[in-house]
Amino acid sequence: MNYLEQFKQQQLRTCQLKQLGILEEIDRICRKHNISYWLDGGSLLGAVRHGGFIPWDDDIDIAMPQDDARRFAEVAPKELPSTLRLQTPDTENTREPIMKVRDLNSFYVEGNEDFSLDYCKGLFVDIFPMIDYPNVSRAFCRKYGKDMSRCYSILHHSHQYSWRTVAELFYFGARYQFCKLMWKAAFAFKRTGTYMSNILINNGYGIMHRRDSIFPLGTIEFEGKRFSAPANTDAYLHDLYRDYMQIPPKEKQKIHSVFILPELIKQ
Repeated sequence: MNYLEQFKQQQLRTCQLKQLGILEEIDRICRKHNISYWLDGGSLLGAVRHGGFIPWDDDIDIAMPQDDARRFAEVAPKELPSTLRLQTPDTENTREPIMKVRDLNSFYVEGNEDFSLDYCKGLFVDIFPMIDYPNVSRAFCRKYGKDMSRCYSILHHSHQYSWRTVAELFYFGARYQFCKLMWKAAFAFKRTGTYMSNILINNGYGIMHRRDSIFPLGTIEFEGKRFSAPANTDAYLHDLYRDYMQIPPKEKQKIHSVFILPELIKQ
């Protein structure tokens, strides 16, 4: 018997409901300050396919246009309750290029956690900043977007140094700069306004969404409550997952976290 997996299964629903509470706070702040956001990734998929969380999912994903994400970063620290914290690359050294709203009285361990770094590791909602893309082909986006994201990830994670590691860092550093140059050229010579997606270093799958599949934003039911969603959820999810209504086999229905605990101190 896998006791850790059984423990995570026992904690999962309580963790999901706590994350739902975080999302409600984000939604409240965004409504108050007219900040655009929408359910993204597995959370949007869960809303469409399951009416809420994917049964084995243990986080929530939302997206914001980059300008809205900047405004959220300005107002959220003053608006969030004392039990929650906005975590950004500028405020905590998480080595992740995204914002999270974290719950302080919980514990969530991902596979790439660095316990030598003192950053909050509570339950969270991921906030992905979205930008306009140039009118490039999807093949271009997959090639240079995936490569740039992969190189960035390698360069920004801890290493045990050796001559081989140093050589790899030079190699991936050069590839990263080349991909960055190709994207700069695309932004300089191609029009924008048709496509939108994650900031380049986050776009590990090379995905582009048509803006008219996102805007004007609609709403969708998630766990009995309504939250912002892309205008065309079918097109958006097809971009992400292709045949998104297909339930994965049982062996792939895995909880993402290494360890989850919904409450550290009983209240």
